[in-house]
Amino acid sequence: SIFNGEDLSNWQFIIEENAVPAEEVYSVSDGIITVKGEPLGYMYTREKYRNYTLELEYRWVGEESNSGIFFLIEEPANPFPKGIECQLMAGKAGDLVLLNGADLKEYSLPEGVTERPAFPVIPKKEPSSEQPVGDWNKVSITVNDGAISVRVNDLLQNSATSEVKEGHIGLQSEGKAIQFRNLVLHPLKDSEQP
Repeated sequence: SIFNGEDLSNWQFIIEENAVPAEEVYSVSDGIITVKGEPLGYMYTREKYRNYTLELEYRWVGEESNSGIFFLIEEPANPFPKGIECQLMAGKAGDLVLLNGADLKEYSLPEGVTERPAFPVIPKKEPSSEQPVGDWNKVSITVNDGAISVRVNDLLQNSATSEVKEGHIGLQSEGKAIQFRNLVLHPLKDSEQP
C-alpha cells in the first residue's frame, strides 16, 4: 500500500528552496494527509509503479485553491518533477499537465502558438465534476501500459497515451491547504510489480 494511514514512511519530500522542514508542510492525522500548500513542493512515493488504478479522495480546507496528483514521475526535481500532473486546481480537476518536458501523444500546440508552453495542458473533456469546498472528491487514475484515464467523482474527464510506462506518484503542495484520504493503489491483472 502506498499510504499506511498512519505516517508518510513510504514517501519522500520536495520543498522549494528547502525553505522549511517537510513535517511543517506534510502531515497525517486520523488517516488523513494534510498538505499545507505553502511553500511549493510535493511528496512522492519511494517506489515507482506501473499498470495500476490509483484511487483517492481530496478536499479543500477553508477555501478552494490549487494542487495536483503527479504520476509517471521519471525524475524527481525541485519544485516540479518530470512527469504528468492530474490537475486539481478548483474548476480544472482532470486537466493533464505535462511537467518538465514530459509528453503525451495527444498533446498538440494550441492554435496560433508556435512555442511549447512551460506547462502544456490537455484540457479535461467535460464540465467540472467537482464537489463544493469542504466536501470530498473522488479521483481515479488508471495507467495501463501507458494508456491513461482520469475520473473525477466517477466522470471520465481525460484520457491520454504515454510512452513512459512507470514512475513515482506524488501529491502537490501549491496554494492553500488540501487533504487526501483513502489512497489505494490497485495493481492491474497481468501487470508486472515494480
